Parts: sequence; structure tokens; C-alpha cells
Amino acid sequence: MGLKSSKSYKTAVICVGNLSTGGTGKTPTIEYLIRLLSKHYEIATLSRGYKRETQGFIIANEKATAKTIGDEPYQFYHKFKDVVVSVDANRQNGIEKLMALKQPEVILLDDAFQHRKVKAGLNILLTSYNNLYCDDIVLPTGNLREPRAGAKRADLILVTKCPNTLSSSEMESIKKKLNPLKEQKIYFSSIAYDDVVKNSTNNLGLDLLEGKKISLVTGIANPQPLVDYLTFKSINFEHLRYSDHHVFTNAEIDELKQKEFILTTEKDFVRLKDDFRSQTSKLWYLPISFKINDESEFDTQILSFVKSFYA
Repeated sequence: MGLKSSKSYKTAVICVGNLSTGGTGKTPTIEYLIRLLSKHYEIATLSRGYKRETQGFIIANEKATAKTIGDEPYQFYHKFKDVVVSVDANRQNGIEKLMALKQPEVILLDDAFQHRKVKAGLNILLTSYNNLYCDDIVLPTGNLREPRAGAKRADLILVTKCPNTLSSSEMESIKKKLNPLKEQKIYFSSIAYDDVVKNSTNNLGLDLLEGKKISLVTGIANPQPLVDYLTFKSINFEHLRYSDHHVFTNAEIDELKQKEFILTTEKDFVRLKDDFRSQTSKLWYLPISFKINDESEFDTQILSFVKSFYA
């Protein structure tokens, strides 16, 4: 299959990352891998914990918040109670700590493609359909963290955020543009928004939002697909857009609490929900589903890698 197995660690290590500065869909990819692998193996995730207010290695527990471990790890912890969720800016140290304390069978490295001191057994490189790394250049003029040649380190390349109508001919065109190595396999993924919104206890159909004064709150890199979807669904809303990983101030929270109905992303929901404990009926999020073309082949490659690691 062209997948190289590194024996640098005594457990299977899978890295999910990108060449660009963000917004490629790492979180739903990690969640997809968790759902796939946790049926068979003990899983741990290791993230940097971007913009957290703590330092060093931390394993999430019931006291964890978005402020102590970061918004995306907190989302993992919030959704997957049987998975060990950890953070450490030093991925090498984080892996060693996990192996000593939890002995996971698979470690999923979130956003660690540039951590060259860590040699993952399998590297999955993400690139967005609307911003392929082959069309970009390095910072500060472009958005790449490193030159495009870094893609050669990938085992699998996943083109994310594709339209659901992506044709076979367009897939072939993108493959030619990316020009992968012979042993690299390219897959395509898309996200689909649900037709219900959720909070910690309830579900509500989008059709029941008519007449509500909705405030869409986003703190993600690219909220446009969500905006387009809600517009397509004829949902009327004001859009309060914040930067990716935005840390909400007390004044901003107080302002949001004055809103009638807040709709947000799942990542933003897990960051905001603790501040809305007394007003849970105001805060809702729109779930997404994550689909990969040739899903069976993708799953088989991932499972075969981990299985062969322990053979």
C-alpha cells in the first residue's frame, strides 16, 4: 500500500496535519479516525492545546475546560468519553508521557505535520478543496507554513471540504495538480450540515427556527460554508464573526447573553457552554457529518496500518 511503518515508538502513531496555517478540517478528520479505530483499539489524542491558559502536558479530566486544554481537545473530550485526550506543545514529550501513563494502542497527533522530531508511523496531509497547497506559497505572502515540497512526507493526502457534487473528472484534475508520489494515495472528503440544531439536552429542527431572532456566532477559520447553508435553508440571522480560536472576553459573553437565540459551531459551543449554564436554552450548535470518497478503501488502509504495526 505504500505506507511506511515507523518503529520510533512502541505504539502506532498517526499524524493529521497540513501545510497551510489552518482551516483544513483537522478536527472532523481526527473525529472520523476516533470513530473508526476506537472500535478496535485504545485511543489517545495529543494536541498542542492552542490558546489554552496552561502549560506542559495535561490529560483531560472532569475539571477540563476549553481554557485549560484548548477548544478542539475539549471538543474531543466532550464527545468521546472512552478516549484519552491530552495536550502538550512538545509532542515528543507528550507521546512519552502517554506511553508511560496510559499505554494507548494508537496515538492520534493533531496538527503535528511540522513536528519533525516526532516520526509518526503514518502521516495524513490535509488540503482544502478551495485552497490547495499546490496553489499557495509560503508565509508571509501566502498561507503555507513550509514549502510545498513538504507534502512528500505524507503517506495519504486528503482533499477536504469538497462539494458534495464533486465529479470524477474534477477529482482526476485535482490529483494531477497535486502530482503525488507514486506511493501516495489521494482521497476526497466533504462535510454535510445536519437539519437539526442541538444543545446539551435537546434537538430542534431547522424548520422550527422560523420567527426566531437568531445570532450566528462563529470563531472558526472559514465560516462561509455554514453561512451559505443557513442562507440556503432560508434561515434569517445576524452573523457575529470572531477570529479562529477566539477567546471570548467577559464583556463579549455578557453581550451574547442578551441575545435571544445563539446558533454556533460545535467547536464554539463547547467553549461557550460553561458560560451559559444558567441559560442553556439560548445556546445551540449545528452538527456536521464527515464523508470520505472510497471510504471502505480509506478505512482499510488505516486499519491495516495499525494492525500491521502490532503483527
